Amino acid sequence: MQIAGASAVVTGAGAGIGAAIGHALAAGGARGVLLADLDGDRAELVAEQLRERGTAAESRAVDVADRDAVTGLVTAAEDAFGGLDLMVSNAGIGTGAGIEADLDQWQRSYAVNVLAHVHAARAALPGMLERGGGAFLHTASAAGLLTMLGDAPYAVTKHAAVAFAEWLAVTYGDRGIQVAVLCPQGVETDLLRAADAGLPGRAVRAAGPVLSPAEVADVAIAGLQDGRFLILPHPEVADHLQGKAARPERWIAALQRAQAALDG
Repeated sequence: MQIAGASAVVTGAGAGIGAAIGHALAAGGARGVLLADLDGDRAELVAEQLRERGTAAESRAVDVADRDAVTGLVTAAEDAFGGLDLMVSNAGIGTGAGIEADLDQWQRSYAVNVLAHVHAARAALPGMLERGGGAFLHTASAAGLLTMLGDAPYAVTKHAAVAFAEWLAVTYGDRGIQVAVLCPQGVETDLLRAADAGLPGRAVRAAGPVLSPAEVADVAIAGLQDGRFLILPHPEVADHLQGKAARPERWIAALQRAQAALDG
């Protein structure tokens, strides 16, 4: 897709990757961006920054686990910008919990990391199909292709997020709908900093370079414009994925050793 002249919604846009994607869209000439976040004040600060650089920008406080709120978000963008070209479903959460994770943690992870993408697609697809095209960018994680040491709900729900993006691409690709899934490894965000005290944070920082949100956003925008489905800011993730597919037992054994070393 072409970013110049496009309208977009970005969730989880108050900071981190979401805020950086908002700025990258503005730099690319987007005609309008609606920034949504659970913290509406943070989303509005990003919107103000975009308006200062000449981009039409609005903000909303939205819980992406709320289907009606996501529908209202898409409707607001369509009304404000005369249609919606790009839905960036970016919000996500971690738990730092393994088998001891309680039911509420599992359900909230599923609601935010999986169902939020479903809500966004249900809300945005009708208008996109009517106008003959549109695009979705789903932020998942390298954990959705590999796994996440120390966080079972995160690993499982990010796999599901990738699976839904695949299904959406297969089902609607021949009707003008572009789908991309963003799977970074380490990114310097609030989510990673919150995990630093536990195994998930240590594992991510030990796995390879930790990128800035701006670096990830630039790769994401380039991937969208190139028409890529799988967008990997860390190219080494592709090598890990190939190794996992070719020799799964060897791959699991390597991660078992890595976890033992990090636990030690």
